[in-house]
Amino acid sequence: MWSCRVEALFRVWGLCPAWVPGRRPLSCIAESQARSSSPRCWNCGGGPGAPVRENVFFCPQCRALQPPDPARDYFSLMDCNRSFRVDAMKLQHRYQQLQRLVHPDFFSQRSQTEKDFSEKHSTLVNDAYKTLLAPLSRGLYLLKLHGIEIPEGTDYEMDKQFLMEIMEINEKLAEAQSEAAMNKIESIVADINLDACNSS
Repeated sequence: MWSCRVEALFRVWGLCPAWVPGRRPLSCIAESQARSSSPRCWNCGGGPGAPVRENVFFCPQCRALQPPDPARDYFSLMDCNRSFRVDAMKLQHRYQQLQRLVHPDFFSQRSQTEKDFSEKHSTLVNDAYKTLLAPLSRGLYLLKLHGIEIPEGTDYEMDKQFLMEIMEINEKLAEAQSEAAMNKIESIVADINLDACNSS
C-alpha cells in the first residue's frame, strides 16, 4: 500500500524510483535536473547537455538566434569589468562586434521570431553601449547594480560632480595597498565633508 502511494507521488513530481520497471533510477535524477536547467533552443529544442557559454547568442545545433538573457547586466554583455573605469576603444569594438551578430538587417530573411529577437538584442546592445560610454550614466548604472537608485527629479548637473568624486574615491579605495594610501583617501573624504558643511 505504502509503496503504491510513494510511487504515485514520485510520478506526480516527475521522479521514478529504481524499483519501477523501465524507469531511470533515482541516481539519474540530479544529472537530469542539471541538464534541464540549461536553456533550451526555442527552435529545435536543443541545448541541455551542451556546454553553455556566456556569449552564446545562437543555438549550437540549429544556429537559430536565441532570446536575450534578462538577467545579464550591461558590463557582462559588453565584456567589461564591473568598474567605473571602462576602456572606450574596447567598448566600441565590442559594440560593433555585437551589432554585426544581432543587427536586424542581417535577419531580414529569417523567421519572424528571430527578427523579433534581433530587434531586442540590438536595442539592448545600443542601450548598454550608450549607458557605459558616458561616465555619468555608467556611474548611475553601477549604483543601480548595487541597489542604489537615484530618484527622478534629482538635479543631475549639481550631483554630477559629486557622483564623479564618489566614483573616483571608490576606485582609489579598490587600488589602495597601504595604510598611507588609506589615510590619504580618508583625508580627501574629510575635505569633501567639510566643503559640503560649509556650502550648506
